Amino acid sequence: MTINCKGELVDLKRPKVMGILNLTPDSFFDGGKYKDETSILDQVEYMLNHGATFIDMGAYSSRPGAEHVPEDEELQRMIPVIDLILNKFPDILISVDTFRSKVAAESIEHGAALINDISAGNLDKTMFDTVANYQVPYIMMHMKGTPQSMQKQATYSDVIKDLRSYFSEKIRETTSKKINDIIIDPGFGFAKTTEQNYTLLNHLDLFQTFGLPILIGLSRKSMIYKVLGSSPQEALNGTTALHTIALLKGANIIRAHDVKEAMECVKLVEVLKENAL
Repeated sequence: MTINCKGELVDLKRPKVMGILNLTPDSFFDGGKYKDETSILDQVEYMLNHGATFIDMGAYSSRPGAEHVPEDEELQRMIPVIDLILNKFPDILISVDTFRSKVAAESIEHGAALINDISAGNLDKTMFDTVANYQVPYIMMHMKGTPQSMQKQATYSDVIKDLRSYFSEKIRETTSKKINDIIIDPGFGFAKTTEQNYTLLNHLDLFQTFGLPILIGLSRKSMIYKVLGSSPQEALNGTTALHTIALLKGANIIRAHDVKEAMECVKLVEVLKENAL
């Protein structure tokens, strides 16, 4: 449960929070909110001050039906912001949310510490080689299809068995490439119905058998606000409730828009476990 980020060993036995910084104009919750240097740096500082261990930056919206973004545009959005952030906060650990190996490589060259791939190598067959070459921690998520097509592919014989089989194969592939630090993400909301998402959450502990850290991304997603009849903007309370459940079921990293509230979940669950009979 320890990963090596730029020579720093990060122990994930105590869950960590990964703050989300979207650099896209069309993300489902905060798209277009951080588009100038001041707003970007202020948000990063806020997340760090409230306990974020990682900052996850995305320049390609992966919401259902999102527009395709050319590789050059993704790079133009991403690289200058990595430079900007590391110039002010040189010691922070930046995770880059991309499925493209070129974006991954250039981001690492500019100082990124982790790669967060929604496709687990399926959308770029050179991704595993790139990650292995740079020896950075690799987050691999479960998704079927692409962000544009995934919601039409939410069919499984058994969602838990199918995902466990998927990760077994992906772990075999990545370890054969000598990728040392692997984190798995079941991909809540990616090619899954609301019911399938809750089945996954209910059985999240079954993914602990891989012996790898588990990252969960539930923050303000439709599986929360559709059930509650609200909106992403009104989904913080529901997000907090599901973060607590995920932590109790073994999540090691919480990827969240609201770092302060996610850290409160971590602290309270930690105290709960310390005082278990």
